[in-house]
Amino acid sequence: MTQAPREVAEEVGQSQDITPTQRSDRAILPSFDNDEAAYQAARSGVSLFDRSHWGRIRVSDDDRLRFLHNQTTYDFQSRQPGDYCETVFVTSTAKTLDLVSAYVQADGVLLLTSPSQAQPLISWMDRYIFFADKVKLIDLTDKTIAFTAVGPQAQSCLEALGWGAIASESNQHRNIAFNGVELTVSAETGLALPGFTVIGPADVGQSLWQCLTEAGAVPAGETVWEWLRIEQGRPMPGQELTEDYNPLEAGLWQTISFTKGCYIGQEIIARLNTYKGVRQRLWGLKSDRSLMANSPITLNGQKVGRVTSGIKTPADWRGLAYLRTKAGGAGLTVQIGETAATVVELPFVRHQYWQGKTN
Repeated sequence: MTQAPREVAEEVGQSQDITPTQRSDRAILPSFDNDEAAYQAARSGVSLFDRSHWGRIRVSDDDRLRFLHNQTTYDFQSRQPGDYCETVFVTSTAKTLDLVSAYVQADGVLLLTSPSQAQPLISWMDRYIFFADKVKLIDLTDKTIAFTAVGPQAQSCLEALGWGAIASESNQHRNIAFNGVELTVSAETGLALPGFTVIGPADVGQSLWQCLTEAGAVPAGETVWEWLRIEQGRPMPGQELTEDYNPLEAGLWQTISFTKGCYIGQEIIARLNTYKGVRQRLWGLKSDRSLMANSPITLNGQKVGRVTSGIKTPADWRGLAYLRTKAGGAGLTVQIGETAATVVELPFVRHQYWQGKTN
């Protein structure tokens, strides 16, 4: 659960030490009044983010893996309990709905969706559950918390809680006992940065947050998350993930199986890969002037793309944008109105064809 917004906390005379679970809603906390310190901690120490406003869906019953295999871009049929992966829900025309994290458990699959996407995805999946299918969908968002620690010193938090081995386990998750309940912990952050994510029952959120901060994690608000998200290039629904773009254009190649056979949108994605048909790509932008979402991007007077996200960081303005493939990529100087911006690489994004061939 999330902490009261800063203005509410100040009104009741509380400090930034208040824990996220002292409110019953899922309001997003913009800041702990320590944005630059928390940002630096994510780079050289460890920052702690409350992602409880992101969605959690449990997919269970006998056909759960087959169902997700047919509904998303990743190969679920070969997954085993303890596996972790990222996958994309797409439309029949291969346009993106959401990028989700999947935790394969012994009796179900836990999906961590983007904010406000749990119910839309449940409604979408429900359309494809037929009478004979053994699949159950449960929205666990309000009953659970999700915290993410980001930074090279995240290991110290894990060691303080006795969870040390998890930090090095890629594509895996573990169940850990904490205060009499079971938590799901993985070495993923939702960014191309080291750290871990822990998901568990809402009633232990306050004590867990306290343990993590006492172990050295610096509380960080949504402003810092957006700084990192845009610098890293994680695409989000309504911005980079819309029905205007497919997952290859969004640079989500690592979430896609090109060998698993049919799934929703598979034919179009396979054709784009085979015939090198990706006409636009997601890139980063860097500028000393403002970068506003939805602004057109030009090169030599010709429109070549559109800004999807922009934010002022402590150092400069950063943005995300889709650019025509033929226009070029990193190092290019483009115009957004009167503003000049440099196109930069994004750590989270991969512009690759299958088998590692550079696009």
